[in-house]
Amino acid sequence: MISGSTAEIAIKLFGDDLDTLVRKGSEIRDAISTVPGIKPPKLEQQQIIPQLRIKINYTQLAAYKLTARKVFDLVETAMLGKVVSQLIEGERRFEIVMRFPDEYRENFESLERIPIELPDGGVIPLSSVADIYEYGGPNTINREDARRRIVVRVFTENADLATAVAAIRKKIDDTIELPEGYFISYGGQFEAQQTATRQILILSLASLAVVFVLLYSAFSSFNIALQILIALPVAFIGGVIALVLTDQVFTTAAMVGFISLGGIAARNGLLLVSTYLTAGKPVDPNIRVSNLTNSACHDSEHEITSETILNGSLDRLTPVLMTTLTTGIGLLPLLWKATYPAGKFSIRLPQ
Repeated sequence: MISGSTAEIAIKLFGDDLDTLVRKGSEIRDAISTVPGIKPPKLEQQQIIPQLRIKINYTQLAAYKLTARKVFDLVETAMLGKVVSQLIEGERRFEIVMRFPDEYRENFESLERIPIELPDGGVIPLSSVADIYEYGGPNTINREDARRRIVVRVFTENADLATAVAAIRKKIDDTIELPEGYFISYGGQFEAQQTATRQILILSLASLAVVFVLLYSAFSSFNIALQILIALPVAFIGGVIALVLTDQVFTTAAMVGFISLGGIAARNGLLLVSTYLTAGKPVDPNIRVSNLTNSACHDSEHEITSETILNGSLDRLTPVLMTTLTTGIGLLPLLWKATYPAGKFSIRLPQ
């Protein structure tokens, strides 16, 4: 919807001349066909179909004191037809169209003899002020922002969109020379992914800031809030390993999965730290915590030892595993269907 193309990568070439667009589009298609990680690119099809062209001779038109509009209206009426009235039968209405019969509209000689009335009362044939000939032209002319364009459609194969687009850009910049007035833009799903990635990045940073404020308000300690957030990049390591083993690429969907993983990791970290503080000994003033949710340690100072961490982790192991696995297992059917629609599954082991 954003770019007007269903391709993952849409290479859009803009220009004025259709022949030049097709020629340069073919050069782009051939040049990027050697880029690794993409399927054979396809150029937008433009079929040449026979056309009847009527070209006005403006010099002759001026000599007969005629206007182009009058000639065009006459040709349009003869070829396409003009609604002159309506036929009403009960509740139904039928338009009455005046035009040439089919056998005359396809005959050059008949078209050349179409009479045109002159302002002074004379009559001349259409051939006196126009050239009528058959010509081959494209079946469609696509435009974007009022500019003619042609699209080279590309789909990736075992490569992420960002890497493929970077390789395609470099290949085109190194091998393709465009005439003056012609330029290239990139769209497709790649454009949508760029927009989504930018929005997700901004919202993720804002969410992290809000989470940090909430953690600080709960524990009144920058140190503890930072320690909980440090668990996020560590948790992401498992997600990266999973992408590598399943031979998947980093997409917008994978980014959303990492965000969910970050939420689970932050929740588990909060649960564990609360347990450590509850079980800690009120000795060391270096860790000062205000835990209003636990009456046993209001505004108390705690010493967190390795024994406290071990016992607290074992105590919270079952609740953490239950909450984490519940979320993960609930997403497995959706993940399986989205990643392996044909039911195939493979793991790439390191050499």
